Amino acid sequence: MKKQKTIIFRCSSCGHEEPKWLGRCPECGQWNTLTETAVSDGAAGPAGAFGSRGSQGLPQSIPLSVVDVQEGSRISCGIGELDRVLGGGIMKRSSVLVGGEPGIGKSTLLLQAAAGAKTQGRVLYVSGEESAGQIRLRADRLGLTSDRIEILCSGRLEDIQRVLGTVKPVLVIVDSVQTLYSPDAGLIYGTVNQMKYCAYDLVTWVKEHDASIFFVAHVTKDGIISGPKTLEHLVDTVLYFEQSDGDSRFLRATKNRFGSVDEIGIFTMGEGGLAAVEDPSTLFLVRREGELPPGISTAAVLEGSRTILVEIQALAVPAQGSISRVFSDRIDSARVSRVAATLEKHLKLRLSDHDLYVNVAGGIRISEVGVELALAAALHSARTGIPLGAKTVIAGELSLAGEVRPIRRLGNRIKAARTLSFDRFIGPSADSPGEKLSGFFPVGDLKKAIQVITQS
Repeated sequence: MKKQKTIIFRCSSCGHEEPKWLGRCPECGQWNTLTETAVSDGAAGPAGAFGSRGSQGLPQSIPLSVVDVQEGSRISCGIGELDRVLGGGIMKRSSVLVGGEPGIGKSTLLLQAAAGAKTQGRVLYVSGEESAGQIRLRADRLGLTSDRIEILCSGRLEDIQRVLGTVKPVLVIVDSVQTLYSPDAGLIYGTVNQMKYCAYDLVTWVKEHDASIFFVAHVTKDGIISGPKTLEHLVDTVLYFEQSDGDSRFLRATKNRFGSVDEIGIFTMGEGGLAAVEDPSTLFLVRREGELPPGISTAAVLEGSRTILVEIQALAVPAQGSISRVFSDRIDSARVSRVAATLEKHLKLRLSDHDLYVNVAGGIRISEVGVELALAAALHSARTGIPLGAKTVIAGELSLAGEVRPIRRLGNRIKAARTLSFDRFIGPSADSPGEKLSGFFPVGDLKKAIQVITQS
């Protein structure tokens, strides 16, 4: 018997449902967002993603002790940097949301991952923005040949469901989630409700069929993924693709249910597509002849499991108005202001009447606390005009009391500095190694650190 359909009114902003039309959504407070939607009575919700069903189709619970943990159920995508950020590979039954600015290389990255995936199953590439010919041209330009990749150029959910049932892929790539639509989700395409409805259906399918799915998402001018935050809650992993001023690309995880969010993937964009940077030790250092100019320091920071040496650049100029400003997009401007205030308090260095400009060579964004002592040294050098030693590496956390606090994995930072022929390392004394190391100078407070750093 054909299922009867019921008319409901669903909010296009938040997805709230009401049995009758209302002028204002009681959930999100938006006006005139409730649209008429037809749904099938008795429609069974997805169960494979959240539990199991008995022989009569009723949901049943299972003991936690008998749940299969699926050891070794990761699939390598053939790109080491992407595997690193994902936590060791693509987890089966997982969903990943990849966001980034237009033209940064999201489609290129996922097409390379589709061709390099270490699996015998098929890969379905769903494109709602490009034709099959355009995708083939990109694959030829990148030198990718894979008979396992199937192309579907449609954003209609019902078409995708039909192809999923026929191809039964182990990996699904949707480019992009903003192009998905279904008549059952409303009459207007491209709405928040359309994205949530279609993405939920596809995520449920891959969880029931031991597959994995990647969603490509656009970002707004503020750098966040377009659409509701609930779309990020729906998936297992959220990745952001960032671009520096040059050809470098950085892949970060802001959410990862199967790995750490501290790892970073580094790529360079060339004619042959994205190339993974396995050893970024020298990528963010500027090679110069002779001494460093004032305002330059070298910091040893941690990015996940790797130690990276980066060049911190600072500039201090008298403020043109009555209020000084901080310009820093690679290091949080609030951190720059706090370090500047600590310098002014404990070293009597006047910075509150200067505009401060801070940059990181190579365009990488640094959030680790170990950069604070090197940042303080760069600001001090920029304000006083005293250059720092060219072979000096600095790392340490700075407290408001002017103390240099311990940091993680100091030994790895010292080793990375010595590998690149740096002969002086300034770090926290409370974290100093038990044995005395030549070239390592432990410091306990900011005043002592600046004295040691400026001695070349």
